[in-house]
Amino acid sequence: MSVKGAKPRLILASASPRRLALLQQIGIEPHGIVAAEIDETPQKAELPRSLALRLARGKAEAVASDHADAFVLGADTVVACGRRILPKAETESEARACLELLSGRAHRVWTAVHLVAPDRTSERVCETRVTFKRLSEEEIAFYLASGEWRGKAGGYAEHGMARGSGDPYPASGLGITSKWGKGPSGGKGPSGGKGKGGKGPSGGT
Repeated sequence: MSVKGAKPRLILASASPRRLALLQQIGIEPHGIVAAEIDETPQKAELPRSLALRLARGKAEAVASDHADAFVLGADTVVACGRRILPKAETESEARACLELLSGRAHRVWTAVHLVAPDRTSERVCETRVTFKRLSEEEIAFYLASGEWRGKAGGYAEHGMARGSGDPYPASGLGITSKWGKGPSGGKGPSGGKGKGGKGPSGGT
């Protein structure tokens, strides 16, 4: 039951530390964090943009069913090379395959957000074109040893070996500039790349 005049509650339907940090950087502290358990398997012939939107919507709706009086924010990030959707790497072999495919190539990152409010819903998706430098075997092995790739779309975190253009920060996990009107200050990644609108956490993505 909602109380008249009470401050609306925000529930983040994600256990991602990065998404929480991005909200905190723009002055938003969720009242709760609930990891949504949904099937993230792409449907047959599903396009990357559509997948990102469907998963963000599914996460938000799954959590909102237990929090009818709250604002529930779901998000998802999809990495694709052409129409090939890359997995959220769970094994070192998956991560290696992703890095070897992306090495020296451009790809796209879609981040979708879906907000379920007590009286309405809203969603949007943003896209960034990301280019990896050509990775040596030593660089790939070093990155794999870090474990940073685990659970990340495309087998890499937003920090690192890429240069992006387009909407800044969608690869970070929330598409902050599209959703909220401003982004975090970010920082320079190991590649030293710059994104449109400033330095990004992964050299611009």
